Amino acid sequence: MADERSPDPRSTLTAKIRFDVPHAARIWNYWMGGHDNYEVDCVTGDAVAAVYPEIVVMAKQSRQFLIRVVRFLAGEAGMRQFLDIGTGLPTMQNTHEVAQQIAPESRIVYVDNDPLVLVHARALLHNTTPEGVTTYVDADLHDPDLIISDAHNVLNFNRPVTVMFMGVLGYVADFAEVRSIVTRVIDAIPAGSYLALWDGTDTSEAVRAGSAKLAESGAVPYNLRSPEQLRQCFEGLEMVDPGLVSITHWRPDTVTVGRVEPIDAYGAVARKP
Repeated sequence: MADERSPDPRSTLTAKIRFDVPHAARIWNYWMGGHDNYEVDCVTGDAVAAVYPEIVVMAKQSRQFLIRVVRFLAGEAGMRQFLDIGTGLPTMQNTHEVAQQIAPESRIVYVDNDPLVLVHARALLHNTTPEGVTTYVDADLHDPDLIISDAHNVLNFNRPVTVMFMGVLGYVADFAEVRSIVTRVIDAIPAGSYLALWDGTDTSEAVRAGSAKLAESGAVPYNLRSPEQLRQCFEGLEMVDPGLVSITHWRPDTVTVGRVEPIDAYGAVARKP
């Protein structure tokens, strides 16, 4: 007799994953020192790092930036709702872990539509406190209306929400679409909400060479922006000090002040008035 049980959605997602093509989230995981990657990702990661060694620093510093940002938002800014769009593979100190350590009642919605990310999200992104909520939405970065609609099931959009785009908007080819995505999400959240964003910048010849090498590998291309373009994403919002800066210089920990060089990645946090 045929098995009438519903198919395991995790198995269905796994079947969609290509292990012979370099994968953006796995390459990033490799640069961060993680283990959720394959030979094809390591080869591509090494090829990019050969022309732009700072990419490894960027990967690790981007997580430090996220940690500092979420600590500020959950602590000093009093935020209790987070919409992390394009979360990537879970690694150390994810958004919910940082936020719920400071404010146990924090509610976090992760958004991604990559089948590999969703498999890992189901396995690893679990609530760390009984008071809080941690969940994920299967939605495409290019469809902000669906993201907002699904996030309404968990987040209260009558109260402030932090929206996070952490190093993902470079995967959107058209900058006009980047502006549209950010604007549509920000328009949906109330006054007192925050936008936290960082992305790779075209601020050196080496990083441009690294981006070209990534595109040559067959992986999804990453489109570098200028700091001036990233600043446009914050139009109409109130920047939190120190404004749009290299992510290594955004409120660095006391022990690293003056000791970390700027890198080709800029970020900022801003409040919706």
